[in-house]
Amino acid sequence: MAQKTTVYGQNERVVSWVGKRVEVEDFGSCAAIGLEQDGELIAGVVFNLYSPPSICMHVAAVPGKRWMTREYLFRCFAYPFLQLNCTRITALIREHNQESQKFVRHIGFQKEGVMRQGSEDGSDLIVYGMLRSECRFLGMKL
Repeated sequence: MAQKTTVYGQNERVVSWVGKRVEVEDFGSCAAIGLEQDGELIAGVVFNLYSPPSICMHVAAVPGKRWMTREYLFRCFAYPFLQLNCTRITALIREHNQESQKFVRHIGFQKEGVMRQGSEDGSDLIVYGMLRSECRFLGMKL
C-alpha cells in the first residue's frame, strides 16, 4: 500500500481541490491541510471563518474511507484545537448531503440546528459542532 503524506503549505492547491468537491468557489481567508498518496490529493480540509474561539471546517475526500488515517485526523483536529486554541469547530452541511452528515456524526460532531435557506442554492444548512472536550482524536497515539 502506498504511503500517505500530510500536505502543509500548499493552500492554493488544497483549497482549489476541496472547493471543487464541496461546491465552494471562495472560502475567503483560510488555511488548508491536504493528504496525498502517490503525489495526488486524496483528501483535504479547509478552515475558514476563524473568530476565536471558533472556526469552520470543510472536508472533501475521494470516495471510500481509505484516506482516514489516525495521523491525518489528529493533524486536522490539532490545528484548530491545539495550534489556534479554538474551543469549537463548526461544520455547515447542505440538508440533502446525507453522506456528509453521516460522516461528521461518525467522527464526533453534534447536530446543533438548521440555518433555513442558508446555502447559496436556497437549501437549508445543517449546523454541526464539535467542542475541544469532545474531540477523541487529540489523545490518539500515532
